Amino acid sequence: MYQVAQCWDDGVVNDIIVAEICRKYNAKATFNINPGLRDKTKRKCGWKFQDFDVYGLALDEMPSVYEGFQVASHTMTHPRPTQIPLEQFRMEAVDARKYIEDVWQREARGFAWPCGDYNDDCIRVLREEGFAYGRTTRNAEIVIPCEEPMALPSHCHFLNPDFDRIREKAKKTGTFYFWGHSYEMKDDPRLRERYEAIIRDISADPEAVWVDVIDLVR
Repeated sequence: MYQVAQCWDDGVVNDIIVAEICRKYNAKATFNINPGLRDKTKRKCGWKFQDFDVYGLALDEMPSVYEGFQVASHTMTHPRPTQIPLEQFRMEAVDARKYIEDVWQREARGFAWPCGDYNDDCIRVLREEGFAYGRTTRNAEIVIPCEEPMALPSHCHFLNPDFDRIREKAKKTGTFYFWGHSYEMKDDPRLRERYEAIIRDISADPEAVWVDVIDLVR
């Protein structure tokens, strides 16, 4: 048996696709959000990814979109943690967590580093504030056990061309963990189909057990 975890950053409209596919195949996922960048009632275009306009979800629709999934802090406004004062970073990380815990009425001790940016001082802040892990953008052949859960790596990005090979190799370690930005699928049906094939194949694997990211470090 091996455990499989996935997470998705930024709280964007394309997360609806991820959530729908995960529900279809009874897969678990963690969504890392920036509440301070989102409008309460309206979807707002935040930036362009290649030729695609990326829209953030409205705060009011997030509870239904993420119903049944884990939600984690990605800071309030997505600053690079090492480029702002340490106490400002603390507020960014903790305020997003408090928002999530208030809305979803459950503990939210997960964290994803914006831009994969962190240092030892930032790690210390997460530990002081009781976070369980901080996901980086670093890839590793072995994710668990992890010497420093506040600098948790993953195995790969979901669009990694070697995804299948990496997954097969990761099985032997007992854990496979991947991540991504759902907006990277844009409105391309081929990329949606590729993602659905990933989730379908993992869910059909009798050796695979879906877990939440926080379960990796418990």
